[in-house]
Amino acid sequence: MKYSLKLLYSGSDGNAALLRAGEHAVLIDAGRSARCLCKALCDVGTSPDAISAIFLTHEHRDHTAALDVFVKHHPVPVHITESSAQKLYPRATEPLRECLVIHPPLFEEHVGPFCFTSFLTPHDSAESVGYRIAVEDEEKTHTVGYATDLGRVTASVEEGLLGCEAVVLECNHDEQMLMEGPYPYDLKRRIASRNGHLSNAECAAFATRLAAHGMKRLMLAHLSEINNLPELALGEVRAALAGTDVHLSAASPAQITEL
Repeated sequence: MKYSLKLLYSGSDGNAALLRAGEHAVLIDAGRSARCLCKALCDVGTSPDAISAIFLTHEHRDHTAALDVFVKHHPVPVHITESSAQKLYPRATEPLRECLVIHPPLFEEHVGPFCFTSFLTPHDSAESVGYRIAVEDEEKTHTVGYATDLGRVTASVEEGLLGCEAVVLECNHDEQMLMEGPYPYDLKRRIASRNGHLSNAECAAFATRLAAHGMKRLMLAHLSEINNLPELALGEVRAALAGTDVHLSAASPAQITEL
């Protein structure tokens, strides 16, 4: 069974990804608005009614803002870790609260041909996770890694992503652009911290390790529109991957991008 992973949008304003295999479809995160999310799904030929589950990385609004309205009209299980749920619950509507499926930080969940296994990512939220996703095929099992909010690459992140054939990885900022940019100093420190967001240089360094462990496709995600440029991110990671056969791409904050 062939699978596809499309980032519907990825950036500071909102994040959502669609994973499909045959008739099975799940979302990873649901930022922006329900209207924006449903339009993006329709643009890729997927009815919102076809979504069978949503997996959240953490509770920040750029990953959850569409949920209240979306699940009111399309109620599906929304998988979330316990600490993230505690932060999300007070601002959630009753329909969303009824849809929440609460897990410990490390969990495994099967949905159709997909097996989601969470791993912790260092980010300044209540609890942030990435996912290692196994997709069952008739001939083999494919593995996809997803990690979009992390301040550094930890042993947990390495364990979650090494060996994946395809990876979506944060490449948030160019360090010089961030430090010389318009953000207040405290925000710059937060972004650059060990619990903030991954820089182009840090992403590039880890990409070489991923390639050495069999990665064939890499999508750079969560690029800052203020502190990064796609050509800078792609250029730095491409240079690090020179001599490999990794297919490299960068997700757009406003357009659909396929891994």
